[in-house]
Amino acid sequence: MRLLKRLKSTVKSFLGVDKGPNLNELREMGMRVGENFIYDAGSTRFDSSHCWLIEIGDNVTFGPGVYLLAHDASTKKELGYTKIGKVKIGDRTFVGANSIVMPGVSVGENCIIGAASVVTHDVESNSVYVGNPARYLCSVQEYYDKQRIRMEDLPKYDVSYTIGGGITNDKKQEMINDLKDKIGFVV
Repeated sequence: MRLLKRLKSTVKSFLGVDKGPNLNELREMGMRVGENFIYDAGSTRFDSSHCWLIEIGDNVTFGPGVYLLAHDASTKKELGYTKIGKVKIGDRTFVGANSIVMPGVSVGENCIIGAASVVTHDVESNSVYVGNPARYLCSVQEYYDKQRIRMEDLPKYDVSYTIGGGITNDKKQEMINDLKDKIGFVV
């Protein structure tokens, strides 16, 4: 019976059906989460086995598929112990889609972590880090200054070009045509 239960759990996990405890349950288990935390509840993963080692600041946004790990079992078989470490995400930080933050890592305040980054070392406040392993790209201010300049020559769209703004099929097609070989910006 125990083997069947374990097999069922493994299959559910593999298929993505069982995402583990929800955010409120993780908070009850000791995970600290600040105000105005935005994340995709269907794809964001938190290390529920050591969630009390995770701290997320205020005004933090995660893209879909972010994974915070507070343990690393690579040493378990050989040493009999699993590595563990605190994970801290500072205030006003954005973590891009499908990024992984490893145990023992602290991400400072006002940071941007690029999509699909693997963060293996501490990240200084006011920094943009990208890649696998994540490396320093520039300051947040340099990044925003560069984007402001790019915005001057690229398409910009108001809220009517969003699902929440009731985008029409004509506006969708306009966007598709405009963005054929470049990016743009939407409110």
